[in-house]
Amino acid sequence: MHLDDKKILVVGAARSGIAAAEFLVGKGAEVTLTDAKPAEELGEKVQKLAGQGVNLALGGQYPDPAAGGYHMVVVSPGVPLTFPPVAQAHRADIPVIGELELAFRFAEAPVVAVTGTNGKTTTTSLVGEIFKNSGINTLVAGNIGLPLISAVENYGEDDVIVVEVSSFQLETIQTFRPHVAVILNITPDHLDRHGSMDNYIAAKAKIFSNQVPLDYTVLNYDQPNTAALAQQSMGRVIFFSRQHTLDTGVYIQKGNIVVTMDGVTTEILPVNKLSMPGGHNLENALAAVACAAAMGVKVEQIQQTLSTFPGVAHRLETVAEINGVRYVNDSKATNPDAAVKALEAFNQPIVLIAGGLNKGSSFTELARKIKEKVRVLILLGEHGDEIKRAVQEQNFDTFVEVEDYLEAVKVAHRVAEPGEVVLLSPACASWDMFRNYEQRGNLFRELVLKLRG
Repeated sequence: MHLDDKKILVVGAARSGIAAAEFLVGKGAEVTLTDAKPAEELGEKVQKLAGQGVNLALGGQYPDPAAGGYHMVVVSPGVPLTFPPVAQAHRADIPVIGELELAFRFAEAPVVAVTGTNGKTTTTSLVGEIFKNSGINTLVAGNIGLPLISAVENYGEDDVIVVEVSSFQLETIQTFRPHVAVILNITPDHLDRHGSMDNYIAAKAKIFSNQVPLDYTVLNYDQPNTAALAQQSMGRVIFFSRQHTLDTGVYIQKGNIVVTMDGVTTEILPVNKLSMPGGHNLENALAAVACAAAMGVKVEQIQQTLSTFPGVAHRLETVAEINGVRYVNDSKATNPDAAVKALEAFNQPIVLIAGGLNKGSSFTELARKIKEKVRVLILLGEHGDEIKRAVQEQNFDTFVEVEDYLEAVKVAHRVAEPGEVVLLSPACASWDMFRNYEQRGNLFRELVLKLRG
């Protein structure tokens, strides 16, 4: 892909937009970076780009791609396709791609791509660790935090790239073709952006849209709307299941994780040896095993990683135990289904902190699980009242509404009893109060550790 004679507009000055602008100007392109926020709100990284030759059009001063003679628009995942310069580019038949697609065009290493409503980061990290422990030079990037474009050229055909991809990133792919494509699950999320569940599923399914029969598609057999996508894939489908015995795939047999491929069944690890807690993490592990099997990783390396991998930050992360109460950070639970899975991971009574910005989801199923598992519910955030109404419909009334996280942690500390779990699992996005779920989780961790002294 030759860029040295191209005029390119990058829309969105968040992490991936900055990385794309740096990469493109390094390739000799004439680059303009645009964002609704002014320079002073975007930080030093954006201002530094000006010194590298990137033109800045900030504070809502969006160039018209057609009038400006741009050859391509690179859009950040958080920017909807209805955003003015993006929509203008579409109308003028100017190519619109995302940073993921741009990076893939420069990739030489085979790609393992992981998507799904929940479990993406854990599974991506776990797959990356399996490959690293096998001695393979491995890049773990994408929606997990490191933009793929930042490091894609450092990895060759003997290496592996493991990339977490979101539905937002998949909206703008054209040639992106992972050798192994994983869809962990699809439950309602981001409906405020996609408009309907059908549109959301279609966006997720784009992960395997360019695959050929030499590639692999890993799908959750236990979830009908995910399993049904097998009919659309040109790749070789590998199912994984917690609930069924499969002719081909990864499943549980007599308490062991096993793989059946080409008529041969191989025992991987007893389920009780898995280091990560929770049924949802068992599903993540099954999907990771499918990826490793597709790439020919030895059983010993898979066993070692599954039995030692601790999980990821902000996902069922134990922060501390204080006076017999366990404090758990699950800030990454940004939708109701993720919070339900978190509640299911514990047998002890739970004091739950929840609320934030709803992304168009229903809280009915979460409310049923709260009634079953939660002793005290602490609510906050812009749409905490929606969770309150949902639990009231289930005749659950043991809740406290608070203003901020300092008050939430203080109340949790006061009401929690020895043997219980204080769980931050918001079931909502963080953008009403924080930049991202990491900032939210870090604050919770900091407040808990102050309690401990």
